[in-house]
Amino acid sequence: MALAALSACSDKESGQPFQVDNQLTQEEKNRGVLTPEILWKFGQVGDPQISPDGSHVAYCVRRYSLTDNRGVTSLYLTPSSGEANPVKLTDEQGSASNPRWSADGKTICFISDRSGTEQIWEIAPAAQAPTARQLSDVKGGVTAFEFSPKGNMVLYVKKVQVSPTLAERYPQLPKANVRIITDLMYRHWSTWNDGSYHHIFVSGFSYGALVGEKDINEGEAWDTPMATDFSISDACWGAEGRYIYYASKKMTGKEYALSTNSDIYRYDTETGVTVNLTEANKGYDRHPLISPDGARLAWLSMETPGYESDKNRLMVMELETGYVEEITKDIEESATAMCWGDDSQTLYFVSGVNATYQVYQASVEQKTLAQVTQGAHDYTGVVARSGVVIGRRMSMSMAPELFAIGAADSVGTQITATNKHIYDNLRLGSVEQRWIRTSDGKQMLTWVIFPPDFDPEKKYPALLYCQGGPQSAVSQFWSWRWNMQLLAAQGYIVVAPNRRGVPTFGKAWLTQISGDYAGQNIQDYYSAIDALKAEKYVDAAKLGALGASYGGYSVYYLAGTHNNRFKALMAHNGMFNLESMYGTTEEMFFVNYDIGGPYWDKQRFKLIAAYEKSPHKLVHKWTTPILISVGEHDYRVPYTEGLQAFSAAQLQGIPSKLLFFPDETHFVSKPQNAVVWHTELLEWFRTYLQE
Repeated sequence: MALAALSACSDKESGQPFQVDNQLTQEEKNRGVLTPEILWKFGQVGDPQISPDGSHVAYCVRRYSLTDNRGVTSLYLTPSSGEANPVKLTDEQGSASNPRWSADGKTICFISDRSGTEQIWEIAPAAQAPTARQLSDVKGGVTAFEFSPKGNMVLYVKKVQVSPTLAERYPQLPKANVRIITDLMYRHWSTWNDGSYHHIFVSGFSYGALVGEKDINEGEAWDTPMATDFSISDACWGAEGRYIYYASKKMTGKEYALSTNSDIYRYDTETGVTVNLTEANKGYDRHPLISPDGARLAWLSMETPGYESDKNRLMVMELETGYVEEITKDIEESATAMCWGDDSQTLYFVSGVNATYQVYQASVEQKTLAQVTQGAHDYTGVVARSGVVIGRRMSMSMAPELFAIGAADSVGTQITATNKHIYDNLRLGSVEQRWIRTSDGKQMLTWVIFPPDFDPEKKYPALLYCQGGPQSAVSQFWSWRWNMQLLAAQGYIVVAPNRRGVPTFGKAWLTQISGDYAGQNIQDYYSAIDALKAEKYVDAAKLGALGASYGGYSVYYLAGTHNNRFKALMAHNGMFNLESMYGTTEEMFFVNYDIGGPYWDKQRFKLIAAYEKSPHKLVHKWTTPILISVGEHDYRVPYTEGLQAFSAAQLQGIPSKLLFFPDETHFVSKPQNAVVWHTELLEWFRTYLQE
């Protein structure tokens, strides 16, 4: 397959070439350690799609420009064998996402904003000079799409204004600016409800153009695909191209805020009839996927109503009979990122084991399930086609890359090396798996990340990493926020425990935390840091702790209970006052399940205990310098939680600093903001632990 890349183009916003910052300066090479600036030079690899004949993989790489303070995603192509270098198919004139192969494998379609709005584009990678051409011109743009198996129809997602805007309600008052709210769920994670929602549309596709348009969710005041990720994996075509299967949480207002009950629906493109296929289950049902032969429907399902961290069960329905079976009943951990094999009876999926995420294979007919991959890494996705299995893999020492997974290969073969030019010039610290005895006699896996050029005869300050979630494993993840190698590169021993409340260690370990945020999991933090500070290479007088979200809660709670263990603390978007948190967060099912319910319900003993152990009730014991950061558009843990904590520290004369980001959410995601955030964080700990 002869391949050639598009020529460079100018950035449509500024008229100047978009300058990707992915090369290290000579000074950075000489220093040879990870810095906040270098972190944003890493390309982010994702969304692999295998060609119909299995010979090639199309995928996306997102790169950033610190100067332009934004990123652009480009489309790449590589042989699935990894035997040749990847070829870049699109330039930086606009981002490219959602790649999908045509049925004949001659073209790749994708979403791009290069014409001003996000539309469907097409490129023929084998052409002498591949040139992208626009296929759709949908008003308002398209956020995702899937072609029908025959390629004669396309489903796509776009936003629709369902409720009238303020301007429509008050046309005589064009300068008015007010949100009129009569029900809950008026905001969600990072956006306010403006009366517009994602809907699925279906069109014919003929001679390279969309024909007609039908909103299959017409009039519905909820998002399909579902908030907050709006993933196209919530929708798929049936094998015959007549039916569309999709997941939706068909509720509004208070009911929506209190429930996790989403369902899988089947829409008939010929009759317009929609049928609920999972009405009996009252928890989450998401990510439908039809087997290649059209006989089976697979999806992910949570059984417990209101519990967003319940086991994600891999379910399969025989469409002819309606018989449903859980494929993962023999394992305790959740399944994610599943895909069908060519035989329509093999399912691949990802699940956790001991703070790693591995690829598993299940046989629907033979009732077998086996772990395929092993090692200190995380697989975050898997796709299979034409006998080829590709996974997206990362570790604390490697940003995500693509690996080919063989039938008898537990290691995998790396087929992309997007950031090799950076690794070749960096010294990374070693990562050690340590099992630590907890205060109640259990064994807890803790990752210990050492500085580059670690010398066991020297003494180093140490940082205790407190995980958020709270039900999220401290796995082998690579992060553009909590990057363990970045922290270690500054001369710290990083201690990252898988305390109570995280998955991959069984149901009992996971569920302990709900309703008991200040319980055994807090003691687990102390077990981890106490074990490491006893090592001769750790300076026990120079310990710090940091974390975000529930990790931020943990830091606030540690601040009032640590008995002089720590010399400096850092909390990002953490829960501080559980009563105010309950009254200002948005997904009420989360606080109802994890905290126990509203603070005014005095009939529930466990609930009262939870609120009595809120960090804000311990501030009179605070003495430790603390750095606090918040994002104004964080509606899961509203920024006022951090303001309360900062005020408490300031009024008591405790050294403290507040980083307030007016244009960030629960995460600091803009490159320049992120560099400031990391720089301030590192300087804070340098001041108290290294000077």
